[in-house]
Amino acid sequence: MTAIAERPVDTGRPPGLPEAAHQAAEAAREHLLGLQDPAGWWKGELATNVTMDAEDLLLREFLGIGDPRTIELSARWIRSQRRADGTWATFHGGPADLSTTVEAYVALKLAGDEIAGPEMARTAEWIRANGGVEATRVFTRIWLALFGLWDWDRLPAMPPELIFLPPQVPFNVYDWGCWARQTVVPLTIMWHFKPCRPLPFGVDELRTGVIPEPPENEDRIAAFFRRADRLLHRYERRPLRSVRRSALRQATEWIIARQEADGGWGGIQPPWVYSMMALDLMGYSLDHPVMRAGLAGLEGFLVREDGPDGPMRRLEACQSPVWDTALAVVALYDAGVPASDPALVSAADWLLGEEITVKGDWAVRRPQLAAGGWAFEFANSGYPDTDDTAEILLALQRTRNPDGEPVRERRIRAAMDRGAAWMGGMQSKDGGWGAFDADNTRTLINKLPFCDFGAVIDPPSADVTAHIVEAYAVLGRPHDPRALRGIRWLLDHQEPDGSWFGRWGANHVYGTGAVVPALTAAGVSAGHPALRRASRWLIEHQNADGGWGEDLRSYGDPAWIGRGESTASQTAWSLLALLALAEDPSGASAEVRGAIDRGVLYLTRTQRTDGTWDEDLFTGTGFPGDFYINYHLYRLVFPLTALGRAVHFYSVNQQHSAQFDRLERR
Repeated sequence: MTAIAERPVDTGRPPGLPEAAHQAAEAAREHLLGLQDPAGWWKGELATNVTMDAEDLLLREFLGIGDPRTIELSARWIRSQRRADGTWATFHGGPADLSTTVEAYVALKLAGDEIAGPEMARTAEWIRANGGVEATRVFTRIWLALFGLWDWDRLPAMPPELIFLPPQVPFNVYDWGCWARQTVVPLTIMWHFKPCRPLPFGVDELRTGVIPEPPENEDRIAAFFRRADRLLHRYERRPLRSVRRSALRQATEWIIARQEADGGWGGIQPPWVYSMMALDLMGYSLDHPVMRAGLAGLEGFLVREDGPDGPMRRLEACQSPVWDTALAVVALYDAGVPASDPALVSAADWLLGEEITVKGDWAVRRPQLAAGGWAFEFANSGYPDTDDTAEILLALQRTRNPDGEPVRERRIRAAMDRGAAWMGGMQSKDGGWGAFDADNTRTLINKLPFCDFGAVIDPPSADVTAHIVEAYAVLGRPHDPRALRGIRWLLDHQEPDGSWFGRWGANHVYGTGAVVPALTAAGVSAGHPALRRASRWLIEHQNADGGWGEDLRSYGDPAWIGRGESTASQTAWSLLALLALAEDPSGASAEVRGAIDRGVLYLTRTQRTDGTWDEDLFTGTGFPGDFYINYHLYRLVFPLTALGRAVHFYSVNQQHSAQFDRLERR
């Protein structure tokens, strides 16, 4: 009797909602099970924007391997993404982006599109009106410089001697986030050679003749680095030859040492393409095994489909099978699939085979830490990440061997222990966790003239820290000192409005949806002031249709925080937080229960007949403010997880109601 704190409040729940939730979960569960690969993994497409495809065509042109068929297939895809005003955006429904539009324009010009045609003319007019090529980001101007369309001397200096700086010295390559350092090192080689491989056309129609001035509010540090850049340009005219040769050799060796089994670098597009161009400049022929593997690996990142004008091809910026598989296991188990089900067992076996047992760049900051953990991609042994590792621990905890085979169980436990130890050892000094490195927090690097695009460091974030805290709790270690420091970090980093910032998903909805379940799992009461503020924030930002959405513009414009068109994945994130609160009687207010009902109703009403959901909007984040992702599996795994937990919540709620009825009859 003492376990029943209060009679469940009647929220005016639509009749049959628990059953509708159950049926929706069943349909989603069957759809997800049908997507599993025979080897045990899941992988949804990871869609980004057309810069991937434009740069793929320019890479092939640079290497001399462009062919008309490939160019036309990619050009069709790029054209299909052009909006009515002639522009391209970095995410579906987002504002036009100048650099993306310039790169797409150059790629279509390479494909033979006539600049006098109405579409290209409209694009060129928009580009000029918005600053022209002169106002594009540094990376876009590097691509132009490769083909003689921009002057190398008007780009920030990136000398190869950077490779010599030890980890203790600011601006060494390990001060950059792993994705950035793997791009910067090959770019230093390209900077030395300053190649120019002219295209049969120019881009004068995109120029304004006006070079943007430094911002009026430029701080002293940024101004200092801009002046220092001029000195580096002067050094570049007469570098110390022996030092430069040694730097080029060491940078080349650094690049080759980090090529992955699939031929790529870091499992992502930018370091992949820049590494191949740098090695080409260093004299590596296309027949060299490193180059052959690199080109062959790119083929595995291609997506082909039919469009209105014929077949098309596009390039994924990355692939996420390890992450997707972990999320799928969690979703299926939480939706009622037994831990010993063959689908979960085969997924666990595949995940065990993906464990990383060699040291990577992370060991520069943690040299004594033993290897462990998991990465995001099929092949990325150099860069496991704490976020994937936490999610895989959560997944493996939900699987069991149907035969109770002791050898297999010991293997799972050993892998989980190694993963937890590595994950814990990657905690930063302040108590939070970044994704790939510990204490990768030197913000000084953001002031460099080169750094005008994307996140270049990997500081702790709320979403990653939350997943790790939740993993500790599920593993039965909520009072581990590292978990307690993580909890304190999360409480200290709550936003004034009650939400949490989301680094790897959009945005405060993602951060809050990760933190609240983690804190409740770790034993923080739903009545804690921080969780009460989070609950209020979620309820206040629920849309009229019952769903939740947050536009990616919230990374730059606070007016968009928690605001946007409802999506299935973001609705699920909010539901996961509210359901976690509602499990605690102190958090199960009428407002929370009503918000849960409305969110579940939104998911049941918007579900497709095949069990999944439509989701054109991007809800994943690569670089806040610059690069975004549409994870095609998010629209399925997160709603399924939320519905599975909602079904459980309704079942417990009904049992409590029945208990009260029996007590009252007595």
